[in-house]
Amino acid sequence: MAPTKDQIRERLAAIAAPGGMKLTDSGALSDIVVTDGKVFFSLSVDAGQVKAWEPVRREVEEAVKAMPGVRSAMIALTAERAGGKAAPPPPARAPHAHGAPAGPAGVPGVKSIIAVASGKGGVGKSTTSINLALALRDLGLKVGVLDADIYGPSMPKLLAIREKPQTIGGTRLKPISRYGLAVMSIGFLIEEETPMIWRGPMVMSALTQMLREVEWGELDIMVVDMPPGTGDAQLTMAQQVPLAGAVIVSTPQDLALIDARRGVAMFKRVNVPILGVIENMSYFVCAHCGTRSDIFGHGGAEHEADRLKVPFLGAVPLDMIIRETSDTGLPVVATRPDGPHAKVYRAIAERLRDALAGPGAGRAAPIIVIEA
Repeated sequence: MAPTKDQIRERLAAIAAPGGMKLTDSGALSDIVVTDGKVFFSLSVDAGQVKAWEPVRREVEEAVKAMPGVRSAMIALTAERAGGKAAPPPPARAPHAHGAPAGPAGVPGVKSIIAVASGKGGVGKSTTSINLALALRDLGLKVGVLDADIYGPSMPKLLAIREKPQTIGGTRLKPISRYGLAVMSIGFLIEEETPMIWRGPMVMSALTQMLREVEWGELDIMVVDMPPGTGDAQLTMAQQVPLAGAVIVSTPQDLALIDARRGVAMFKRVNVPILGVIENMSYFVCAHCGTRSDIFGHGGAEHEADRLKVPFLGAVPLDMIIRETSDTGLPVVATRPDGPHAKVYRAIAERLRDALAGPGAGRAAPIIVIEA
């Protein structure tokens, strides 16, 4: 049986913070989340005390892992500047001995990693991600999916996954297999209604662990379903792995396109290639009369891709079938493979596969400079 929050706090009370105070009296300890033997919390300290606190963080992590019933523990050290402003992340690159900057290490066994992103929420990015992954699978590729949306993980719902991932050797997680995909999400580790009230450094720590401490096996492509926006998760992915490129999902209307532009600009800023833009909810065809309606406009994403000189991968219709299959955990590409919607996703997947195999494939990891 997993320990309770109070039992964990009691164990932590025996650990001293820098200066000799009990850790539980230091004010640094966040709320403790315990789910199925997995423990998550953070230590929030002043940025100037990070070096002094790192040994404490390691001691805390080892102490919690040693408690009976604990399957894994993730403790993040959250550094803040005076006034509560989060400290900037560490430099994106450490120099080699001979002075050249080092690129991010890849994930063992994974040939290519692509980020599926959007400038704003509500554009169908997660639905696009899973159906795109399934379409790539249909092309004969070995595909994994990482749900990187820490605050709003969607893969448990989209794939109707309710079981918890198994551990390997007590230290590494085994991704859950569904429809021939290897899938990992923070949503598998917490209860559905548990709020993820985490600062940026803890988000970054969680993403790093899901990349590095999961046995992904041999994959041709890892599809990363990014959270909306241009924040810590996007920068973490750019820093931690050599992304083969990013796919931007947008609806056709001007409001969504404004945010899509920001997404394109952000990935270009960190030297991640834009593999293309997908226009989701592009048009609606009435199932009864066959009349087509451009509810959110039409062609806006394609025109924007042309203006920004990035590839346009294709348009996905707004359709009740896509919504219903997504809500029930039966993605349309997997459960209606011969239907028109699956064909749309497979056509996009073919363009994406060709882009990954084109000029520049296998290039060295980009040099990324994150400015404070």
